[in-house]
Formats: sequence, C-alpha cells, structure tokens
Amino acid sequence: MNTDNELILQKESVAKPIYSITPFTLLDYPHKSACILWFAGCNMRCLYCYNPEIVFGKGTISFEEALLFLKSRKQLLDAVVFSGGECLLHKKNISFIAEVKKMGFLVKIDTNGSRPEVLEELIIKKRIDYVALDFKAMPAKFEKITQSKLFIPFEKSLHLLLGSGIPFEVRTTVHSDLLNKNDIQKMILYLENEGYTGNYYIQHFVNGAPTIENLGHSFKSLENENLSTDKIKVHFRG
Repeated sequence: MNTDNELILQKESVAKPIYSITPFTLLDYPHKSACILWFAGCNMRCLYCYNPEIVFGKGTISFEEALLFLKSRKQLLDAVVFSGGECLLHKKNISFIAEVKKMGFLVKIDTNGSRPEVLEELIIKKRIDYVALDFKAMPAKFEKITQSKLFIPFEKSLHLLLGSGIPFEVRTTVHSDLLNKNDIQKMILYLENEGYTGNYYIQHFVNGAPTIENLGHSFKSLENENLSTDKIKVHFRG
C-alpha cells in the first residue's frame, strides 16, 4: 500500500514532468539555436542508455515553470527540443507544445517512436517542425537492447513520419557488443524498403559514461566501412 508520502511524490512527478533544461545548444536542432527540455521517464530500458538518471528519476520542473523560462528566451532562441527519457509519454505535452508554438518557437521531438498515436495528433495539428527518430534495432535484437516489445509502435511512427512531409532524421546508437556491420546493413535495407531516403546517423556509444547496463568497451569499427547507399547517407556522431 502506498503511504501518503509516496502518493505526494507520485503527484509531484506528474506535476513536474521535466527533469532538467539545457538552456542553449547549437547541436540539437539543425542550423538553429535551441534549448532542450529533458523529460523524466521512459518506456524502454536500452542497455546503452547514458541518461539513467532521467529514465529512472523524478521530474523537477513543471510545465508552468518551463513556460516562464521559455518566455525569457523569446527572440533569443529559434527552437525548443523535447527530449528525455521519452517526451511523448506525457499526456499534457500536446497542449504544452501548443503553448510553445504560440510563442513562435520551432519544435523538435526526440522520440523512440513508441507513441505513434501522440505523434499522429501532433502531426495532424501541425505542432512539430522536426523529429529525430531513434531506430534501436531490427526485431531480432530489439527486445534485448530495449528491454521492451515496442518495435511495431516504432514502425507505425516511421510510417507516419514518411507520410507527413515533416523533416526528420533516423539515428541509431551503436555499442559494438550489441550491433555489428551486418545489423546496420539490415537496418539500412529495411529503411530503404520502407521508403526512407536521406541522412542516417550512427551515434557511437560513449565509453566510460554511466549507463543502465554495465557494458564493456565499445569499438568504433564501423567508421571504416562504406555503409551509405544511393538513397541513404550514413553519418557518424561521437
């Protein structure tokens, strides 16, 4: 049975969904200045996740407090990045994003693709301008890496974005013990078959960073491989 204190903590976590704010970045929205809202909580437990404190932590900033911060950044920043954790888990984000758009900001969503119904509503209401979609793995390795069974929702999100006309990128974090060249080639072929063209970003695992699973050293062996195709250009980050 929950104690009164536990109930209070749960309510505070809901009332304050944002774990922290990065006030300025030039790296997280292409060619734009932005801030990042890091939302607490996630429905995946990716072994290589370097934000365990956000995934497992409590929110410390309410929507109201975030709006006050954003009001102070009007005319100073171009965009707001919604990240996490998984930002689309929070039901009030749809109305919150509407308020952010009213301020004149561009909105970028970083998502694992697990909430296609929320993504679809945001697309229909024209409330997002750019999306970074995490492609964790093909079904054979998806469950092991993410500790979830959410590949089908991810696939639905990919299809939504392909038909939306909204600029988006696909990205994959690689630990050499979890994904190899053959895995990445299968993922590129899958994307091509689904109709994706454009940039595909490979993000190398950061050795030494605190992660959900205690993984060993990861090697950047893929950088020496020619993985790009006629339709998909592979870029490396990190």
